[in-house]
This record gives sequence, structure tokens and C-alpha cells, in this order.
Amino acid sequence: MREAPVGAFSFRKLFFAADHRLRAGYRVAIFFLLWGFGPAVVHSVLERTLLRFDSPQWLWWQSVALNVVRLVIILLMAWWTARIIDRRPLADYGFHFSATWWLDFGFGVLLGTALMALVFLTAWLAGWVVVVETWRRDPPEMAFALAFLAPLVLYLVVAIAEELLTRGNQIVNLTEGFSPQGYVSAVLAAWIISSIIFGLLHIFNPHATWVSITNLTLMGFMFGLGFVLTGELALPIGLHLTWNLVQGNFYGFPVSGKMQYGTTLVAIQDRGPLVWTGGAFGPEAGLLGILATAAGMIAIIAWVKWRYGDLSLRRIRVKTMTPGACSDRQHSTMRTRRQV
Repeated sequence: MREAPVGAFSFRKLFFAADHRLRAGYRVAIFFLLWGFGPAVVHSVLERTLLRFDSPQWLWWQSVALNVVRLVIILLMAWWTARIIDRRPLADYGFHFSATWWLDFGFGVLLGTALMALVFLTAWLAGWVVVVETWRRDPPEMAFALAFLAPLVLYLVVAIAEELLTRGNQIVNLTEGFSPQGYVSAVLAAWIISSIIFGLLHIFNPHATWVSITNLTLMGFMFGLGFVLTGELALPIGLHLTWNLVQGNFYGFPVSGKMQYGTTLVAIQDRGPLVWTGGAFGPEAGLLGILATAAGMIAIIAWVKWRYGDLSLRRIRVKTMTPGACSDRQHSTMRTRRQV
């Protein structure tokens, strides 16, 4: 077979890397499109056919069912993308379940709860929010615990879906794509890009501004920090879950510009300065959200240092790295963690 001249353009190299997989950017784009359009199409069809209801109570059940279906579809698409496109097990996105995984998840849940409690207490003590009602239910005739199930399911699905996309899939693949720059540089580049994408995902939310998008990008760094330091999605999923749930359905703040369901422990009226409270977008568009994000990053660093013994960035499971970086990473993932 006649060999192509040195330096000749190769269409194969344009699309495929040296390991014969699609290049990282294409892999990320494929899952992004599946993640964005797949659940939306199924959701729309079911909402108009099998799960079409009119009464408020049945609409509540419809919401719960549609979110469960959405999660199943996203997990199936993630599994297919991991196995067929990425050629890796789904677990390498950050689902290596173990006692340590669940402990990190629990820490994330507690951290998100604590951060939003601090946001509320600060705003309340400053007189920026006024409590107008407690134990509000939506629908009103439903028991509070049952009504609370809808936002719980919603934000669990949101946490898993968004972390799987922007941390599990994107950081892993982009780290491989930037591998010629060295492992640590590749992780940092992937972390930055995925955080920017996370912020831009919310650009069409109600009341969104460039301030809110910038703040959400900083939040992306916080969630991403839990992933790049542990190599698992446990901590960011737990943190993301309660950051949203406690913000919106414990304390009644808008969550990224939206009021999802009326069920909340505390219903409030915002009277504070926009620069602090974020106004109609919620704390994520204000200084309270920025301070909570900074506190969250400090807490994550302290937790990982205590649990893992170091702040290594080499725990992410990647397939293709430069030889030196790969051997260093493999060595670092074998370090002994503190016993659970």
C-alpha cells in the first residue's frame, strides 16, 4: 500500500486519536447532544400521551414519573456513550461505589445543607428576607412529606444529570484530549472548560444575567473541585442535590431563577439588596452565593485532605495519557485512603 507523504492531511486524524477512538471533543459533543435532546423528546411525548393528566394531584404524580423516566434515559445514554463511544466502563465517570463513595456523598449532602442554612440565616438576620409562611404544601391538600417528594426527586435527577455531563463525562474526556500538555495541566484545562459550560447551561433561565452566569461558573468550579480531587461523582452529586433542594424547598429562595414547586419549609419575601440576595434569580446571582461557594471550596479541600491524605489531582480514571503522566496517575490512585 502506498504510504501518504509525511505531513499530508489525514481525515482520519481529524476525527480519530492515536488510540483509534473519536477525539475527545467529538466524544463530549455526542454525549452533550444526547443528554440535551434525548430526555426532552421522550418527556414531551409522554407528557402528551401516557402521562397526560389534568388535576393538580395527578400533575404532581406526572412530574415525579417524568423525572424518574428522565433519569433512566440519561443513565442509559451515559452507559451507551461510555461503552461504545468512549470505550470505558460507566463507573469511570465517577460511579465506583464503595463505603468511601457513600461517605463522600454524605459529606456533600451535609455541606450543601449547611451552606444554604448559612445563606438563609445571614439574609434573615440582616433583615433581607422575611418569613411569611411555614410548611407550605403544593398541592395544598397533600401531606407535606409526600408533597416534598416531588422537589426531592427533581433535584436528585438534576444533580446526577448535570454532574454526569459536566464533571463525569466532560472532565474525563477533556483531560484525555489535553493529555499532550501533561496530566495536571490537562485536568486544570478540563476543569475550567467544564465549569464554563456549566455556567452557560443556565443562560436561558428566567432572570439570568451575566452576573448570575459568572457566579454559576464559579459554582461549577466548586462542584468540579469535589470531582478532580476524588475522581468520583459522590461529593459533587451530594452537594449539588442539597444546594438546590435546601435553597428552594427548605428556605423558599428561587433556584437559578426558577421556583420549582411551592412546597417549602419556609416561605419568604425578599427585601434585601439585589447585589447580596440575587433578587428573582436567587442567591446564586448575589454575593451571598459567591461567599457560600468560596466556603464550600474551602470545606471540600479540608475534607479531602483529611480523608485522602493529600490534594492530588491524579484520581480521575483516564485511558490515554502521556507515558510519564499516566504512570504517575496510576501510582497515585493506589495510595491508601484513610479507613472508613
